[in-house]
Amino acid sequence: MEKHLGKDNSWGGIVLLRLFLGFFLASIGIVFMINANLGLSPWDVFHQGLTNIINITMGQANILVGIAVVIISMFLGVKIGIGTILNTIFIGIFIDLITMTNLIPISKNVFLGIIMLIIGMGFMSLGTCVYLKCELGCGPRDGLMTALTRITKRPVKIIRMIIEIGALICGYFLGGFVGIGTVITAVC
Repeated sequence: MEKHLGKDNSWGGIVLLRLFLGFFLASIGIVFMINANLGLSPWDVFHQGLTNIINITMGQANILVGIAVVIISMFLGVKIGIGTILNTIFIGIFIDLITMTNLIPISKNVFLGIIMLIIGMGFMSLGTCVYLKCELGCGPRDGLMTALTRITKRPVKIIRMIIEIGALICGYFLGGFVGIGTVITAVC
């Protein structure tokens, strides 16, 4: 974070504002994808599976999994940035806050669901770009992916696929919602 602060502390405030804007946009995207009601992304299948066995919200499940992934990543040699820690906490908080407002409707048909899924992926992508541009650390799941890529010397796409399939299978057996939206978000 020091390189972003420079001599003028206002620069650090701008970076943190952008970081939180990115988290919020990504969280809006996640809620849109959940409320599309077509099946959850692989990690959200796992998060929802956890909500089925532990009395917690989707945001809280996101935070718990994020903390576990960060701890594992640290043991694998990943340098954790302040952005990684804030991501782990605030994406989940924002998911719960956005969900509680009921501003994003739950789709009742496939056509609206597909539109919501596309909107959600757009917000998620934009939010991710905004917070990664701050260079304060990647998201917890991406840190794990880069560590495993480094350790195994396998391509990112293979490691990413294995991690996502693992989260999906665990979530499915815990009762997470799998559908066509799961396939679309996994492929995109």
